[in-house]
Amino acid sequence: MAKPIMIQGTMSGVGKSLITAGLCRVFKQDGYRTAPFKSQNMALNSYITSEGLEIGRAQAVQAQAAGIVPSAAMNPVLLKPTSDVGSQVIVNGQAIGTMSAKEYFAYKQELVPVIKKAYQTLDASYDLIVIEGAGSPAEINLKQNDIVNMGLAEMLDAPVLLTGDIDRGGVFAQLLGTLLLLEKEERARVKGLIINKFRGDPGILAPGVRLLEQKSGLPVVGTLPYTQLDIEEEDSLTNRFTRTDRKNPAQAVDIAVIRFPRISNFTDFRVLEAHPQIRLRYVTHATQLSGADLIVLPGTKNTMGDLRWLRASGLEAALLKCHAQGSVIFGICGGYQMLGQHLADPDGAEEGGQLRGIGLLALHTVFQKEKVTTRVRGRIGRLSGALAALSGLEVAGYEIHMGVTAPYDTAAAGHMFSSLEAEGCQARKKADGWHQQNVYGTYVHGVFDADGMADALLAALAKKRGICLETVHARSFAEYQLEQFDRLAGMLRAHLDMGAIYRMLQI
Repeated sequence: MAKPIMIQGTMSGVGKSLITAGLCRVFKQDGYRTAPFKSQNMALNSYITSEGLEIGRAQAVQAQAAGIVPSAAMNPVLLKPTSDVGSQVIVNGQAIGTMSAKEYFAYKQELVPVIKKAYQTLDASYDLIVIEGAGSPAEINLKQNDIVNMGLAEMLDAPVLLTGDIDRGGVFAQLLGTLLLLEKEERARVKGLIINKFRGDPGILAPGVRLLEQKSGLPVVGTLPYTQLDIEEEDSLTNRFTRTDRKNPAQAVDIAVIRFPRISNFTDFRVLEAHPQIRLRYVTHATQLSGADLIVLPGTKNTMGDLRWLRASGLEAALLKCHAQGSVIFGICGGYQMLGQHLADPDGAEEGGQLRGIGLLALHTVFQKEKVTTRVRGRIGRLSGALAALSGLEVAGYEIHMGVTAPYDTAAAGHMFSSLEAEGCQARKKADGWHQQNVYGTYVHGVFDADGMADALLAALAKKRGICLETVHARSFAEYQLEQFDRLAGMLRAHLDMGAIYRMLQI
């Protein structure tokens, strides 16, 4: 049987996911077979396992930090918001429908056996399980029938480390207030406190830490410094959309990604963000598109709703103007669907009805209730236009969508983008995507991740712009990710009392 430890937080965004990933890495380095677990996650940034099942991206990242293959058992319940009051509910990696908050609150107790079975699957195969909570355990309106914080800790008999975020201010009130709102039995499960995202002189903080320990009766097992790491974040509170890119624009090509209100799987762009000669920015206003060498329409959880937003915001008109002036346009998944002539939703998979597309690709999309979730690999086809140099390059990633896209008519202009085969299946080759007149689209998430792809994209865009860049090859992205995990583990070892944590695990 595996020994569990649980990371809970005073609120969303305090760093639970990152600390969980870091502990998974530390335990892996120390020789323990370790797995992450989050009973219920809410995120638009998801991951497709090798079996074609959908889980929260954070749990996939934590599994990679632990050196293991992500599985659906690590996140048995995933909620993907489709509106302000409703979410698609995914159980054991498969969508079962869309529910309002009220409907889900009434339904969630039926998920207890599902959660227990998923945990038992991990329990039988690993030495340690690092469990991540959600939000705060002190949300008193949600504590009834809790399945993700203290209710889960009791269910699995897990010791808890409670984390607060000092960068937002009020960390002592966060931690003490959370403890105050817990029941006596719940409070007894908390074995230590963590102060996260600290900037400054630890000596100045020391008196506050001592007082916190006195008032809480609990040890502060670590004060973690604010550290710049490039590890995937949960999409709800990421700061990547507002970060200032300090790369010299004169020495880089400029890529603008349209930040849809329901943008999903923005991890498609991490490899581009990391490239030293690519300036990547997220835009929400029409004026921000000016000067972009490449404009990307990313994935979205609501293609039709975000297309209406694109139109109302003036970004569609600006996009068409940029295209006419020579900018390259690239759509991924929902963004690819938008680039077609027409979208139809006869079964109400999204919002129902029909909608005119942007019209840059001779395609139409029909939404269906059945969701496509599969990992794929293959090669980019013979492209024309500005990105012709990408022709023949290997591509690997995953598809996750509810639409079928096809040429608008038999005489439609354009050609497929890539030829793919679903991983783990035989004889499932298929054409993917479309391209015409410097407009490209694909259903493949992770299309830029393969080694050499970012360099090829950079070279093609630089050539089109008529600039000569000094050759600086991007590092292997897989190696880069492992280096980031090791940096995270090193930071935890330096600032957490790992001896105390191992004693909590009774090791």
